[in-house]
Amino acid sequence: MSVTIYIPGDAGALSLGADEVAAAIVAEAARRGEELHIVRNGSRGLYWLDPLVEVQTTHGRIAYGPVDAQDVASLFDADFLHGSAHPLCHGATESISYLHSQQRLAFARVGVVDPRSLDDYLAHGGYRGLDAALRMAGAEVVQAVLDSGLRGRGGAAFPTGIKWKTCLDAPAAQKYIVCNADEGDSGTFADRMLMEGDPFVLIEGMTIAGLAVGATQGYVYLRVEYPHAQRAMASAIAAAEAAGYLGDDVCGSGKAFRLEVRMGGGAYICGEETSLLESLEGRRGQVRFKPPLPAIEGLFGKPTVINNVVTLASVPLILERGAAHYRDFGMGRSRGTLPIQLAGNVKRPGLVERAFGLSLRELVEDYGGGTASGRPVRAVQVGGPLGAYIPASQLDVAVDYEAFAAIGGMLGHGGVVVFDDTVDMAAQARYAMEFCAIESCGKCTPCRIGSTRGVEVIDRLVAGDAQQRERSEVLLRDLCQTMVAGSLCALGGMAPFPVLSALDHFPEDFAGKADTAAA
Repeated sequence: MSVTIYIPGDAGALSLGADEVAAAIVAEAARRGEELHIVRNGSRGLYWLDPLVEVQTTHGRIAYGPVDAQDVASLFDADFLHGSAHPLCHGATESISYLHSQQRLAFARVGVVDPRSLDDYLAHGGYRGLDAALRMAGAEVVQAVLDSGLRGRGGAAFPTGIKWKTCLDAPAAQKYIVCNADEGDSGTFADRMLMEGDPFVLIEGMTIAGLAVGATQGYVYLRVEYPHAQRAMASAIAAAEAAGYLGDDVCGSGKAFRLEVRMGGGAYICGEETSLLESLEGRRGQVRFKPPLPAIEGLFGKPTVINNVVTLASVPLILERGAAHYRDFGMGRSRGTLPIQLAGNVKRPGLVERAFGLSLRELVEDYGGGTASGRPVRAVQVGGPLGAYIPASQLDVAVDYEAFAAIGGMLGHGGVVVFDDTVDMAAQARYAMEFCAIESCGKCTPCRIGSTRGVEVIDRLVAGDAQQRERSEVLLRDLCQTMVAGSLCALGGMAPFPVLSALDHFPEDFAGKADTAAA
């Protein structure tokens, strides 16, 4: 009797040796005459246990990890094909505390299904949201998304339903849906995980968006560093087209929606929606002036909905179970769940999807297990390279858009990067400014020139004596204010956030080298 074994084909797991583990399991099974069915699923997001090998038994899936190719023979010796005990065994996968305590909505199927199988997607509730949407008018679909409280998960947290309604109300013969899959923030991998582990949910979400606003063409703008996601999306799109879920007659409805994947050019600025549109149209990625908004005049001058991967992947559930079901998760104006990515100096890195409202401390200490080095946490950067550095004294802040804004931070795309007490926060502040200088599109002066001057001022601040430091700090704060108020987009407008937070919370790290030498 064939035994089904799940081995992740996710890029993160591959980097940890998942392909070698799969090859070793196949070879060992052949040597022992065991019949196996290997499924290359997405990662469960427990990267501290990847490659996580799961065996389907009569008692459910049993997890073993992290598995190395050299461990395979001992797994067979222990009879792991029947879920037997082994030092790498964690019991039932769903009972692992890291996973069991999560509230997975967008990631409900990631790691569970075969991402290449449309039949598996359908068997796990796929396309029920589209079925519901096809029985509704476009305005009703938009209202459901509006009522759910869903906000953009790409960083800006703008209400998704308002964006869709603006596009719906814009008169045009041609409209577009664009998925921003240019996931470039440090410490983030949720978009990649979802596209590689459950690509059909993104396709379904984009199809619903198209039907809702009257768009017939969609594009996934994917960062060039994601070749595995590109292959997964291309395969899923082909399968959806063959089954009638994409094309000129979606599910026999008489409505058209077609979808293509376009690869980006590797520029961080193309994560900004108007720069993305410039790149998608074949030009250099540079920020556009607003207004007009893309929902009114976007791709090729036509009304365009631009949403992040996780945002669009959240839509099918809202249509399937209703706006109230989704809205019941979360707190305040932050409704639903957020896939949070733990990275940096953390013992248990991975993806945690929870409803808004848990504390940052719970994420870092309970899920993350503290620092990998075992040293105290000193700072946490949330929201990518433009996010503020949050000191350990503020870790009790709730994961909520407004709560973070109140302490000068932002949730962004949900990336959380942890630092221990050996980090040099002055060096981190300099890195933020240097990153902005390197990645600036160059269109506006505050970002292009301000970031370059910012690096120079930080260097003088750190190198100078007390008097020079005082002058340099005043100048740096003034420069940051100019960048915040005068930049065209969030790159220049938010690059000062990590700099100012480092200055405010860790002033001792900016003590001049001259003082240190004198001491």
